[in-house]
Amino acid sequence: MDPYDIMMGLILVLTPIICWVFTRHQPEQRVPWRDWADEIHRKRYYLHAMGYIVIIRWKSLTDKLNEPMKVRTGHWTEAVYALEGGATKWVQDTFRNDMLTEFLNFHYLFIYLFLIYVTTVYFAFSNDRDMTDKVTLNYLLIYAVAVPYYLFFNVEVTSSWIPGMDALLYHDGWYTVFYALHDPLDNAVPSLHVAIPFGILMLNYLHVKERGETLREWRHWPYHLFVLLNTVLFVFTILYLGIHWIVDIPLGMVVGSIGALFIHHLQPRMRNDHGPMFKGVDRTKVRRHVVVEGIVVLVMLTLMLMAVNVQENNVDERISYRLGEGDSTFEILQKVNPGDSVTSNITNLNIAGELEVVVLMVEASVPAMENGSIDWSIMTELGDHYTVAPQTTLSLEVTSPKLFHYVVMHYSEGQDAEAVMEVRVINDYGEDKMAQAVLLSLPSLWMTGFVVYRLYRLKKDGRSWIDSTPSYVWNTEATTEEEA
Repeated sequence: MDPYDIMMGLILVLTPIICWVFTRHQPEQRVPWRDWADEIHRKRYYLHAMGYIVIIRWKSLTDKLNEPMKVRTGHWTEAVYALEGGATKWVQDTFRNDMLTEFLNFHYLFIYLFLIYVTTVYFAFSNDRDMTDKVTLNYLLIYAVAVPYYLFFNVEVTSSWIPGMDALLYHDGWYTVFYALHDPLDNAVPSLHVAIPFGILMLNYLHVKERGETLREWRHWPYHLFVLLNTVLFVFTILYLGIHWIVDIPLGMVVGSIGALFIHHLQPRMRNDHGPMFKGVDRTKVRRHVVVEGIVVLVMLTLMLMAVNVQENNVDERISYRLGEGDSTFEILQKVNPGDSVTSNITNLNIAGELEVVVLMVEASVPAMENGSIDWSIMTELGDHYTVAPQTTLSLEVTSPKLFHYVVMHYSEGQDAEAVMEVRVINDYGEDKMAQAVLLSLPSLWMTGFVVYRLYRLKKDGRSWIDSTPSYVWNTEATTEEEA
């Protein structure tokens, strides 16, 4: 069994226990298990399950675009590194410990999945319809918000760029194959391990404050605190494991905030809490929304295409990886359909020093990736081994269908060469995916435009930014106050 199957099995076992623990002081709020079928039907929770299926499919489509898009979109890792330097390597070096690594590997996958799935069940179990809606939409929509940043503003993970930093999450035999096949960690910004739990925290805050309460008085305070503590631990985990940059944290919070605000202001309409969903919507309103939100979408789309243009103009100067002496890193070639192929061009950009390359199927790499780092002596025996001389390019064509491959690179010590090996890797999947990438990004751009316009209208009307009532209700309230 792979890690995902085991983790999901644990979640299924622990879900009723966790729900019971966090409601032990309020048993009267629980939905009895015998009433769950009726509860799911009456509150339409089956739509929530369908939402999870949609986002799994959405993620799959995005992942298939990510690598082919890099031919045109490149990455912005050099700019981030210029800003941060090796700060995340200091975190890894300072706290590195085998037991800590094992614990954080487990936490990174298990608690993340736990918060995604169990949070919905917990709020449903504790008879809170509104929060059940919101946290389900949180996972669905925050991932959607992040899509254009993944596709058009790619940033490689820290362990691919900072010499001497290890990808601890990958170099563990039990996780190696799973992450390569399901979540290749080839794009760091923003961190969804921050964005999604922060979105839950933000939704909790908005929900409670709108009702004039405080979080400590809220009946879900213990669970909120549980999410908060794990979010803080996620921040440390993503830095320590060699995945994310420091800048990913505030950017993840921004993405989480956009998603949470969109959900908070839209959910009452979706539940018809103030009448039919489209009540009060007329041609004038539609026209204003289309113009204002359309302008936001066009501005953001223009920035995306400008970023692509910059990367395309600098393709000959692009650096994909930086390795210190003795370092190993890898590129993942995603699977292709029968009859298709991917051409990988690996260029040694150094003036002196040879680059070693091994190409192999992901599943075959486990013996060399079991002890917290890549064992190069074992790796060279597992796949096709090449040497790339300075200022030359190795061109590889992979045609094996339905299989993920590693292109593992190594800069051996004692070459009397430069301290850092710079490598360019350009993979050509033979098809331009730009149109699909733009199409998948449009929901994110529109949601951002909706939030911007919604906050503007609230401020203009003198209302709080947390007010989720539909705008047609505002006029009704004002008329009622005048009559009183």
